[in-house]
Amino acid sequence: MMPLNPALAGTFPPPVMEARRWLQDADFPPDRPLINVSQAAPVEPPPQGLCRAIAEAALNRPEAHLYGPVLGNADLRAAVASEFARAYGGRVAPDEVAITQGCNQAFCAAMATLAGQGDEVILPAPWYFNHKMWLDMQGVITRPLPCRQDMLPDPAEAAELIGPRTKAIVLVTPNNPSGAEYPADLVAAFFDLAQRRGLALVLDETYRDFDSRTGAPHDLLRRAERDQTLIQLYSFSKAYRLTGHRVGAMIASTARLREVEKFLDTVAISTSQLGQIGALWGIENLRDWLAGERDAILARRAAAVAAMSDLPGWRLKSAGAYFAWVEHPFADSSADLAPRLVREAGVLALPGTMFVPRGDAEGARHFRLAFANVDADGIAHLAERLAGFGG
Repeated sequence: MMPLNPALAGTFPPPVMEARRWLQDADFPPDRPLINVSQAAPVEPPPQGLCRAIAEAALNRPEAHLYGPVLGNADLRAAVASEFARAYGGRVAPDEVAITQGCNQAFCAAMATLAGQGDEVILPAPWYFNHKMWLDMQGVITRPLPCRQDMLPDPAEAAELIGPRTKAIVLVTPNNPSGAEYPADLVAAFFDLAQRRGLALVLDETYRDFDSRTGAPHDLLRRAERDQTLIQLYSFSKAYRLTGHRVGAMIASTARLREVEKFLDTVAISTSQLGQIGALWGIENLRDWLAGERDAILARRAAAVAAMSDLPGWRLKSAGAYFAWVEHPFADSSADLAPRLVREAGVLALPGTMFVPRGDAEGARHFRLAFANVDADGIAHLAERLAGFGG
């Protein structure tokens, strides 16, 4: 039998793909269509202006079909640097920005520079499953940091997990899967801990454009020597509906990016030219449109909070950006309930077990609901179906 990498074989299957298998042979009548709250990705195309910019580049710019610089196009790197400096009130140089094939690749590239087999990384749990999957594939040991009832991790508890082979702490805010928005002083406390202990703080801000707060969500870009501690990740997929074009970004020290360049050159050589052109056009032209998208997501968040707060037996633990983290009232595990929700309630949702260590009781009691693609009426119907589900 052909060999199989044991680290890859031991990594759990992609959760979203696993959940889609529950739809096989399922029947959803026209008057009761499927409500899909399993995935946090835009389902509509980008605005027409952005689509036109990509189409015109495909037709008229020969370089759009060629390899580009490994760390990304200079104009997009400069625009990201300017945008982050404006939004966070700090200084960011273009050569501190790398453009990647989506934010997932940014995370993988960052981790490739930080940790090898047998090293350790601290992840708050519940975690974003692709982060855990990548660490497992690389033989990096995940140290789970359980979140409190408010779905926020505790820096003091993180400090107790740090050992001689700990290389990084990872935070996602607004959080996937819980939606929790981490307060600025909490993010600062984790930065101070990482800086004090000589670790990296990897801050994934994929959903920062949909944060309900005004102003900068933290002050880390204004910190002294922040480039020695902070690695910041971002995605254009959610902001400009560019999921299929795979464009993400990383902000880190120039020394770190020289190592990142090795990874990117080996894995993809360069990020999609058309995607980068679209992302740049979005930064330059879609600020008002993006503000409207944020308002729409915040309205859906409010509808989800209202609907779930009134649902008998269910408990809303947190909500923000694209997600709500809810506790169900049943004795069975969410892993067993989730396929039944498809068959009996016409709801596709991911069980909490997909976001926590194997056997963790907290996962069994929770679901992640991704409400960003469901309008207010759909959220009301979701609550009705959950209320009628027998468990």
